[in-house]
Parts: sequence; C-alpha cells; structure tokens
Amino acid sequence: MTYVVTENCIKCKYMDCVEVCPVDCFYEGENMLVIHPDECIDCGVCEPECPAEAIKPDTEPGLENWLKLNADYAKSWPNLTRKKEQPGDAKEWDGKPGKADLFSPNPGSGD
Repeated sequence: MTYVVTENCIKCKYMDCVEVCPVDCFYEGENMLVIHPDECIDCGVCEPECPAEAIKPDTEPGLENWLKLNADYAKSWPNLTRKKEQPGDAKEWDGKPGKADLFSPNPGSGD
C-alpha cells in the first residue's frame, strides 16, 4: 500500500503533509503535490495532516488514475522536504469539484 495525493490538492497545495513525512516522499508541481509510491513507507502520518483531505490510501477504490499520476510526476518534479506558504487563494479552492481539469504538469520550485 501507498498513499496518493488526489484532486483536492490541486490549487490548494497546503503542504502540511510535507512537514510530517519521515522519508521526504513528496514532490512539488506547480499547483499540487504528489507522493512517490516507491518511497512512501505507508506510515499514514500525512493523511490526517492534509487540511484538504486530498491524501488517500491507494486501497480506496477509484484511485488508479491518481496513483499513476503520482508515480509519473514524482519522477520529474522536484522533491519537497519542508512546508512552504500555500497559495493565497487555497481556501477558495478547497473542496471545489472538477479541479482535475486545472492540473498543471509543470514542476514546482522545490526546496
């Protein structure tokens, strides 16, 4: 099992999860984070830390596409080991449906 960052992270990108991750398996895109599934140790400490509830265990049904997206982009986006400031409008985007269309494949700035 691994944990997966899902649609609700898009344009929220709170990064509280990064602070608690013991193995630094988060990678930063322009408008969301992903978890590298081969680095995740399945500890689960990130899931309750996410204010947007965007982190789910890969055992939940229907997450196959998000698991693939996490695995693919973790290979090319920069590693993130510390929490940074969330976007100014994060709360406005939190919980909005249909954000998958807003996903950006561009990398973030990393640490």
